[in-house]
This record gives sequence, structure tokens and C-alpha cells, in this order.
Amino acid sequence: MENKHVGYLLLGISILVVMVILMFNSTLKEIIKTSCGEEHAIVCPMNQTVNQQTYIALGVVGLLAAVALILIFSKPQKEIIFKTKIIEKKLQKKKIDTNELKQEEKQVLELIQANKAVFQADLIEKTGFGKAKMTRIIDRLEGRGFVERKRRGMTNIVVLKE
Repeated sequence: MENKHVGYLLLGISILVVMVILMFNSTLKEIIKTSCGEEHAIVCPMNQTVNQQTYIALGVVGLLAAVALILIFSKPQKEIIFKTKIIEKKLQKKKIDTNELKQEEKQVLELIQANKAVFQADLIEKTGFGKAKMTRIIDRLEGRGFVERKRRGMTNIVVLKE
């Protein structure tokens, strides 16, 4: 829901609450007149209490109305639109040109793409390549900007570069 619509909704609720407060106030004033009498109703302690409660309630409703007016007259934020464009760009699949890669590099890259992040030891296990060969393949893929190695304890995690 847009800020303006929420503001109009709050403003309508504020108006209804003010009407209820005023009706309640007038009913209490009638009760005070009947219990304290016409001549003592103005100086009756109940009258002061009712007035204080009415002013407090109207003050709270005034704050609610102020928030409503701020929401109505505030401009929508441009950052939200900008953030959604960034999210859309991230969701688009990055096309990788694998024409210049060797067959074993393509094989390793496909495994990394399928899992997003893979331990280097798992790549060695799945492909059957040696440690040195896997290191050279990942070095070449990293040099071309396809993947990135991150150190985790005694091993590396190979992830796709964004």
C-alpha cells in the first residue's frame, strides 16, 4: 500500500476518533451536571478530570493526524525503485563465454556452476584430477574472472564470481 493511501486511512480514522471523543465528552458533561448539579458542575473535580482526559485524547489524535499528513504529503523514495533494479540485475543469469576454455576447465566450471560454491577437495574427488592440476585449472579460471577462491581453514572454497 502506498504512503498516501495509508495517510488518508489514518486521517479518516483520526476524524472518527475525534467525533467519538467529543460525543463521549458531551455525555460525561451531562452526567456531571446531573450528579453535581447545574450550579456546581463547573467547579466539580470530575469536570476538571474529564477536561484533562479529553485534551490528552485529542493530543494523541492530533499526533496521529500529523503522521497521516506527513504520509500524504511525503514524496515516494527513489531508492526503493533503484534497489529493485539492482535486485533484477542480480537475478539475471550471467552468461559465461566458455569457447576459449579447455575441456577440463569447462568440466570444472560446470561443477562449480551447478553447486555455486564447492570445496576444492570435492572438485578433485569429482573430476579425478590431481591436486596440482586442479590448482592450475582454478588459477586459469580465476585469472579469467569466472571463479574466486576463498580460504577456509586448511582448504579452499571455489565460488562463482558475481
